[in-house]
Amino acid sequence: MFTGIVQGTAEVVQIQQKEAFRTHRIRLPESALAGLAPGASVAHNGCCLTVTRIAGDLVDFDLMQETLSVTNLGELETGDRVNFERAARFGDEIGGHAMSGHILCTAEVVDIVSSENNYQVRFQLPTQWRRYIFTKGYIGIDGISLTIGRVEDDEFDVNLIPETLQRTNIGSRRIGDRVNIEIDPQTQAIVDTVTNLLPDLLPRLDLGNQ
Repeated sequence: MFTGIVQGTAEVVQIQQKEAFRTHRIRLPESALAGLAPGASVAHNGCCLTVTRIAGDLVDFDLMQETLSVTNLGELETGDRVNFERAARFGDEIGGHAMSGHILCTAEVVDIVSSENNYQVRFQLPTQWRRYIFTKGYIGIDGISLTIGRVEDDEFDVNLIPETLQRTNIGSRRIGDRVNIEIDPQTQAIVDTVTNLLPDLLPRLDLGNQ
C-alpha cells in the first residue's frame, strides 16, 4: 500500500529493452535506501514495482507488457525522472489517501495555468473512467495524492501548491504529456456497487406508474 505522499524524484539511468519487457535502473537518494531489499515494493509514477537488484544507490525494476501498455512508464527515456514512494509500513501516517499502486489508465495534460501564486493543471480522462471523477474527490496522478477541482465532461483539473511542484515531477509536465491515474479505490467500489444495483432498483423506484 502507498499513501500518495511522494518522497522525491529519481533519475532513470539505464533502460534494458527486450521483447514486451523492460528493466529500468534508477538512482535513489541515500535517504530512500535504508532497509531496501530485493522483493520490496517502490512506486514509480504511482505504479507499484518490485525491486530486483540493488547495487549501491542503483536499483533495478522489471516492467512487463501489461505495465508498459497501461502506464506511462514505457515512454520513459534515460535521464527522465520518476516520482517514487516506498511502500507504507504499519503505523505510518497516511498523509494523502490509501493507494494500491495499481494504475487504472493514463490521462492527457490538456491545459496548464500558471500565475504568481497558483498552478493548475487540467487533464482529459478516457471517457469510460469519467464516472469515478467527482469534485473534491481523491485521485492519484503519477503517484501524487491530489484533490480534484473542477470537473467538466471528461476533463478535470487539480491545483498544486509549491511543495508539490518542488517535490515531484508534475511541474515539468507539458500539454500532451500522459500521466498515470489511480482512482480512489473506495470511490470506485461505491460507484461500481451503485451502478450494478441500479437496474434492479429503478423498477422499484418508478412510483409514477403505480
